[in-house]
Amino acid sequence: MKPHSCRDRLELALTRIADPKGEGARTCLTVYPREARAAADAADARAARGAPLGPLDGMIVTIKDLFDVAGEPTRAGSRILAEDAAPAIADAAVVQRLRAAGAVIVAKTNMTEFAFSGIGANPHFGTPGNPRDRTRVPGGSSSGAAVSAGDGMCDIAIGTDTGGSVRIPAALCGLVGFKPSRQRVPTGGAFPLSKTLDSVGPIAKTVADCAKADAVMAGEAYVPLEPIALAGLSFGIAEGLPLDRLDDTVAAGFVSAVAQLDRAGARVSHEAMPLFDDMLAVNAKGGIGPSEACAALRDPMRRRAADIDPNVRVRIERGCAVSEADYADMMRERTRLIRAMDARLTPLDVLVMPTTSIVAPTIAEVADEKVFAARNAAVLRNTSIINFFDLCAISLPLPAARGALPVGLMLIARNGEDRRLLRIAAAAMELFCG
Repeated sequence: MKPHSCRDRLELALTRIADPKGEGARTCLTVYPREARAAADAADARAARGAPLGPLDGMIVTIKDLFDVAGEPTRAGSRILAEDAAPAIADAAVVQRLRAAGAVIVAKTNMTEFAFSGIGANPHFGTPGNPRDRTRVPGGSSSGAAVSAGDGMCDIAIGTDTGGSVRIPAALCGLVGFKPSRQRVPTGGAFPLSKTLDSVGPIAKTVADCAKADAVMAGEAYVPLEPIALAGLSFGIAEGLPLDRLDDTVAAGFVSAVAQLDRAGARVSHEAMPLFDDMLAVNAKGGIGPSEACAALRDPMRRRAADIDPNVRVRIERGCAVSEADYADMMRERTRLIRAMDARLTPLDVLVMPTTSIVAPTIAEVADEKVFAARNAAVLRNTSIINFFDLCAISLPLPAARGALPVGLMLIARNGEDRRLLRIAAAAMELFCG
């Protein structure tokens, strides 16, 4: 029988986290049983009085290891910060908003060190196994977030997304992951990777739960998602780069999803996107994210570079090789291209592409640094487009045959179109999985 009270659901979540046969030890780096039980009891008392605080009241939530919690160091998946960082003075902005909304924060979740890869491996605290196949990575950098949501350790997991770190693990683990328009959700109190690209977003099993968390974190009033008919909506298939070198499972899932949209009456078009080539030309100078990561991580690199995950360290070093002049050029060109992309997407309701070009690789194969680099590039390729062009996007899980690995479909909209995108995503998920 499914537990109904928040306290009962919390106890079940805590049992799953503590299960020695499960992934709890590698997924949840800090667990808050006492605080969570108190919050759950308070939520149940409000429910009994008929006075809930809102849509997240009594929802069990995990937060990524890079969000400040007052009184404890913020590790960001790094042993250096675990050992050297001063305790946070206050909760991160989104943590404050979650608590005020009645969310029951049960744990801090594992992540790629400094949030700087899409694979989700962590040599310091372990790599949590993918809920669909424990021999495979969960995707990152919000690796523990996806596993905590997939394994029932929480209702909603909060991660960050600088180049795909919410959407990639959602796609590889068969979940929903939402990257909002960057400016909507405050990043104060979140360990920075890129001041230009960092976004905060949720991972959950449903679009509705992602929408609830997003509204609370954005400081907006939550309104239940209204149904929206797919018939007549314009779905643009992004041609070129996003469809290049898809593995067979991803390609088959994507073709099937597009066919379903077409049968549902959506106006499916194939869209040439030369702006992607312009983006590649800008990033050829080294990339904005790596440049800003170098600035953010200069201190740990100076003091203890040898203690940083080698796969992360090499990416930081590349960012440090970018000149100030090239960085300024990249920022200037990006501003121009953002305006051009906004105009390009105006006729479309959503742009569509596979979330990742491959399914989850095995933990064993990415132990090789060269294989790691290739697989990391493959999972980040499509999602990073959205951060570069300052858009909002959501990854939806596509139906899979028994035993098949998860595939994600990414729906993309213009900056500020978050609410409409969530409505379309809810309808699309009902089509695919209803």
